[in-house]
Amino acid sequence: MAVGAEAIFGDSVITTKLDNAISWARESSMWPYIFGTACCAIEFMSVASSKYDISRFGAEVVRFSPRQADLMIVAGTISYKQGPILKRIYDQMSEPKWVISMGACACSGGFYDNYTTMQGIDAIIPVDVYVAGCPPRPEGILDALMKIQEIQKNESIIKDRTTKNFKGRLDA
Repeated sequence: MAVGAEAIFGDSVITTKLDNAISWARESSMWPYIFGTACCAIEFMSVASSKYDISRFGAEVVRFSPRQADLMIVAGTISYKQGPILKRIYDQMSEPKWVISMGACACSGGFYDNYTTMQGIDAIIPVDVYVAGCPPRPEGILDALMKIQEIQKNESIIKDRTTKNFKGRLDA
């Protein structure tokens, strides 16, 4: 015996919590911003091609304005000179925002152990998912995308992501 809206509308109405509906919408429509500086950016291009098809995960609308993006993918070597630029672009993104560090150079400096190359972008911005490899495989990038979707699914809209206690080198 059905009670309430189910009794009136039958199976044509789905009831859920607002939190679940917004989480589903977020995970199904990500807008990535690509900060590509080296060969990893070429690998990301293969993920967007028809063979791997990133649009199956709702992330095909690549934005080149940080104010319209909610997922930053850092692909490639980051020098100390580029660090403040990366931080400024990250700060311009609206909340909630997520970061994927893609490739050995962005994750740990790669084989560049010198005075100009940053040894991992997690020194200046918080990273949610790391993708290993030099170059990283497209399957790894898609796996990182699914991990971000899992984070979005389990995160409440009431939770304030800005309360994270991340202090990078460039934070005052």
